[in-house]
Amino acid sequence: MTRPCLPPLAAHTAPAFAVPPLACDSHAHVFGPYARHPLAQDRSYTPDEFPADAFIAHLDRLGLARGVLVTGSASGLDNGAVLEALQKYPARLRGVAVPSPATSDADLDRWHEAGIRGVRVNLFQRDGHAVYRNGVGLDVLEALAPRLARRGWHAQVWIHAPDLPAQAERLLRLGLPLVVDHMGRMATARGVDDPGFAHLCRMLERGEAWTKISGADRNTAGRQDYADVDAFARALLQANPARVVWGSDWPHINYYDSAQMPDDGALLNLLARWLPNAQERERVLVHNPAVLYGFD
Repeated sequence: MTRPCLPPLAAHTAPAFAVPPLACDSHAHVFGPYARHPLAQDRSYTPDEFPADAFIAHLDRLGLARGVLVTGSASGLDNGAVLEALQKYPARLRGVAVPSPATSDADLDRWHEAGIRGVRVNLFQRDGHAVYRNGVGLDVLEALAPRLARRGWHAQVWIHAPDLPAQAERLLRLGLPLVVDHMGRMATARGVDDPGFAHLCRMLERGEAWTKISGADRNTAGRQDYADVDAFARALLQANPARVVWGSDWPHINYYDSAQMPDDGALLNLLARWLPNAQERERVLVHNPAVLYGFD
């Protein structure tokens, strides 16, 4: 049994810049209602219920029009909570699902109609072991790749950047757009010259991958202002600003110390530090996610 995660902060810092119309939070999760969409019995964390309406309230508080929901590992292979949210708010939301070896063409068609535009694989390891249970690996993705390509979907890859060089060739053979989560989940102590992070930057430069400049709160060495993350975000933006989206990672699962819980407004305001130019922020918040997730 895992202990319950803390909920996100009830109040947050106001956005410090004019959030552009149609701005998108490109990485978040929903959970529940548990009466319809229970958590997996075997899971790595236990979040509170945060269904579609809670996420829409989060978007509205930040002045964001759109959002992208990713099935969290605590839900296992059940994408029901995400699909329910997409069906309730079709104009505002898109999704990324977790597939299984049994995922059929009928499933993919149903998901696509609901607003799913990619699938997530979990290659994130620590000391050779998966950090989160219920992850789907590359073998499942390789089997599905031709069918995903026909639908114009992408592969979202949860991987530690130092592990990326060993997997990059196999990932590129999929023939799918690749999206690397959370800036490659780079511990800032490794520095921007880390070979894995440099490899991620080169993949962006060549147009081989996208990334989400999200997870500053997880990548930091502990600074509350996340200043040690700045060099990493700026390096990715410099590598290819047309292949970067931003996400909050709401509702911030796996936090158990309220002093460490991130402030969503402060996370959004990092964009003003990383991209002082309003047009460049608009590209990351509006134009790039519209392309990647197929918003109208």
